[in-house]
Amino acid sequence: MLFPDYRPRRMRQSEAFRKMVRETALSVDDFILPLFAVDGKGVKDPIEAMPGQYHLSIDNLVKTAGQAYDLGIPAIILFGVPPKKDPLGTQAYAKDGIVQRAIRAVKNKVPELAVITDVCLCQYTDHGHCGFVDGHTVDNDASLDLLAKTALSHAVAGADMVAPSDMMDGRVAEIRNTLDENDYAQIPIMSYAAKYCSSYYGPFRQAAHSAPQFGDRRTYQMDPANAREAIREATMDVEEGADIIMVKPALAYLDIICRIRDEVDLPVAAYNVSGEYSMIKAAEKMGWLDGQKVMMETLTAIKRAGADMILTYFAMDAAALING
Repeated sequence: MLFPDYRPRRMRQSEAFRKMVRETALSVDDFILPLFAVDGKGVKDPIEAMPGQYHLSIDNLVKTAGQAYDLGIPAIILFGVPPKKDPLGTQAYAKDGIVQRAIRAVKNKVPELAVITDVCLCQYTDHGHCGFVDGHTVDNDASLDLLAKTALSHAVAGADMVAPSDMMDGRVAEIRNTLDENDYAQIPIMSYAAKYCSSYYGPFRQAAHSAPQFGDRRTYQMDPANAREAIREATMDVEEGADIIMVKPALAYLDIICRIRDEVDLPVAAYNVSGEYSMIKAAEKMGWLDGQKVMMETLTAIKRAGADMILTYFAMDAAALING
């Protein structure tokens, strides 16, 4: 039997060799940690559908942010769960809103940690949709001003970056113009450019109390069957002034991350979403897989697909493991 001159197994026979030829390496610098802010003091309530994740009052959120920074994680992204909701989501852009207060507290105590904010209305509206609702229809253009007001309020509070996740057409341009006109031209925009209408968001909706009260989000979030459309969405957001392009979810959309990485010369982010996290945690609890190894394999796959940064609930566990 003839063998080729090149034998791939030669470079697999020891850990030293495997490290030498490894094509993709995870770094703590890759991670962005999502955190959920709630009212109160001393609150650290477990999120049932997301083991290891919590609703945090601002004092405890600041402590967690400090722990993340100590691990070397460069950034967090904040989600707010307000004490009250209304049709226009006014707590999203209130000066004393939960996210605005959380931004100020984190920047006061951990100033070197980058604070990114999710810009959307779904957590703040009583109907649970991501924009202004006229009857049972989400009005795209009427939503843009509210989203821009929300982004501006975050910038005023001290956010380092804003991340619109609503999927309204034209919202990146509206936010960019609003920030620029109010002397916040230095604030970058991480756009949820290819955000799919995914069933993987279930645990997050429990955490953020943001499930729609009627219908669903298929009229504005992307159809999971579409790939070429993601390139159009990303290209539009680049033209409107985005600084980072995001794909959400990540694991079931590795092909989209790869396509956008090939087409767009901006940094690409990917969101390792709640459902992806919770499935691993549930299988680990049942003893069906090694949670730590699957976590690292999953994050490596997302980076291998082309993500420059990964939003993940695994950030602190993965960082601790990488740091040794």
